[in-house]
Amino acid sequence: MKMVLGRDDLAAAAASAVRETGTELERLDVRPVHKASRGFVNQASMDVCELAVVTLLQAAAYGKPVVLLPITTLGRFQHQTLVTCGELTVGEIEGRNAGVRSWSQTTGVWMRGFLTEQYGVDLQKVDWVVYEDSHVEGYEDPAWVKRAPEGSRLQADFLEGRLDFGIMGNELPADDRIRTAIADAHEVAAEWSRGKGFAPVNHVVGVSEAAAREHSAAVCAAYDAMRAVVAAAPAPGPVDLNPVGFEALRGPVSQAAAFALEQGVLPRPVEFDDLVARSCAALGVPPSRLGG
Repeated sequence: MKMVLGRDDLAAAAASAVRETGTELERLDVRPVHKASRGFVNQASMDVCELAVVTLLQAAAYGKPVVLLPITTLGRFQHQTLVTCGELTVGEIEGRNAGVRSWSQTTGVWMRGFLTEQYGVDLQKVDWVVYEDSHVEGYEDPAWVKRAPEGSRLQADFLEGRLDFGIMGNELPADDRIRTAIADAHEVAAEWSRGKGFAPVNHVVGVSEAAAREHSAAVCAAYDAMRAVVAAAPAPGPVDLNPVGFEALRGPVSQAAAFALEQGVLPRPVEFDDLVARSCAALGVPPSRLGG
C-alpha cells in the first residue's frame, strides 16, 4: 500500500499498525499534502491519502472510487481566512472582487458559507477570481466565477491591490497591511461552532475502494491507531477540532456538503449516510466499527 498523510504522528501510527497486519506500507512525501489529491482521486495513484473534505464530496458526486475513513487530520476555525489589505469589512464585499485559490477549495467553501448564512451576502454579487482547477476531473466552476490570467498568483494580486478581498488559509502571506474582514473573527468562529456543535473540518482520510476491499484489516488497524493518537491530544476550544468516527464527522461533513451544493461546487446532493454506506461496503464492516 502507498500512503500520503501530512501529519507525522498520524502517519507513524498508521504505518506501524498496518505493518503489524502483515501488509507492506510506503509513505510518500508530498508537500503540501493537497498536491497528492488529483492523482489519488482520478488515477488511484496511492491507496490512503489525506484529502480535503470538499474533494472527498466531489469525488463521491462524480463517482470516483474513493471512500471516507473518518479521521480528521485538519480542523480549524475559518472566519479569519477572509482578509483585506485596507479598511474594508465583510459587509462591503458585494460589488467588490475577491480571490480564492480554487472555487472548490474547502477553506473557500466554508468561508463563503458563512458569508451567506451569517451576513446575508449574495455570492453572485461578488466578483470572484480563482487561480486553480478542482482536483476532481469532470467538475467545472460556475459560469459567474472568473479565472485569473495564466501565470497570475493569488498572493501577488492581493498584496498589489488587484483584489479587494482574499480567502486564504495556509497560503496567507506575512504582511502587516493584512486585516481580517470580520471583526473579532476568532470569537465569531467560536460562537458559530458552539451554536452548531462542531467546528469546520478541512482534511480527512480517503481510501481507494480497491485498497479498502483488498486490505480491510490493515485499513481498520490504521484507523484504530490514528484514532488513539487523536484521542490522546487535548481538545481546546468550545468544540473538538479533530473529530473521529462517523457520528463525530456527521455534522461538519454534512454542513460542508450543504454549503458546497449551494455554491455550485457539487452537481448533486451528497448525503453523509451514503458516504458511510460506501465505506462500510468496501471495507466489509458495520458502521459501528468506525464510530457509527
